[in-house]
Amino acid sequence: MDYTYQQSPETTDADGNTVNPSSFNVTRSYINITGNVSHIVAFRITPDVVRQSALLNVPGSSISSDSLVFRIKYAFAQFNLDDWMAKGSWLRFGIQQTPLLDYEEGIYRYRFQGTTFTEREGFYNSADAGASFHYNFPSNYGEAHVGVFNGEGYAKTDPNDQKAIEIRGTVRPFASGAPILRGLRVTGFYFGDNYIKDAERTRAVGQLTFESTYLNAGFDGIKAHDQTSVTRPDVEASGWSFWATPKTPHGWEALLRYDQLQPDSRVDGQVRKRTIVGVAYWFPHQGAVSSAILLDYDRQTFDNFTPPTAAQKRIAVHGLINF
Repeated sequence: MDYTYQQSPETTDADGNTVNPSSFNVTRSYINITGNVSHIVAFRITPDVVRQSALLNVPGSSISSDSLVFRIKYAFAQFNLDDWMAKGSWLRFGIQQTPLLDYEEGIYRYRFQGTTFTEREGFYNSADAGASFHYNFPSNYGEAHVGVFNGEGYAKTDPNDQKAIEIRGTVRPFASGAPILRGLRVTGFYFGDNYIKDAERTRAVGQLTFESTYLNAGFDGIKAHDQTSVTRPDVEASGWSFWATPKTPHGWEALLRYDQLQPDSRVDGQVRKRTIVGVAYWFPHQGAVSSAILLDYDRQTFDNFTPPTAAQKRIAVHGLINF
């Protein structure tokens, strides 16, 4: 949940008054239903709250266009392969986490402020319908996750016969080295799809992350190609993001993040930048429960956009309860 105050740009209300929009919001709400049919077969069903953007196309529906409604975020069966492979290896079928984002958010735990750089820029989704295989390397040296998905994300149906291949490989090079180096991981990710036949939609991501008692940090770099039709140009985008969350033993953490994206390489100097600065307190907890409150400043600027786009500046208080 959050309270957000928009410092810039100002807007006008119905009477023409200049105002700074502000609102209380619930941006995410999960109910996880998980279980095991046997030590081999498991399942998960997770509905997700979302702000409905238009009237549901259901005759007689009384849900207004601004209601909060639940939809399916995850619904999959998992076949554990621990009897034949390294522990943590499995097959999944259904609407499930895609290979990169769920992994990354296990390290960057501030999704309740906003999504990670590559998801926020709309390059791919956190969940999709498909089939995937996950394998853990022995001695905690890394993992691999590969899958075939619709490519449109969990909120849409597949409009044609094109499917997305998603592959992530992660290596922990110092798994048996000095303790300070064990938290270093190197990741490569590839997303290959087509909007329609011969019209590519591809993303290549390189990632470096580090975890320790007093600091988590990460760097992402992305190259993307989008050609919505064979009759239209192939647009290349590129960008990078750096974040760090220094923390104390007493629950206090800082959130420092900078994103930079060039959405179209054909336009010189067109860059979208985002700076996030915040301070959080993670309350003492028992078991798997976690709760936090975060005060943050989020600023986004737009260089060389047509028409010119004003900077966006928001101050917010975010809250999280996870149990």
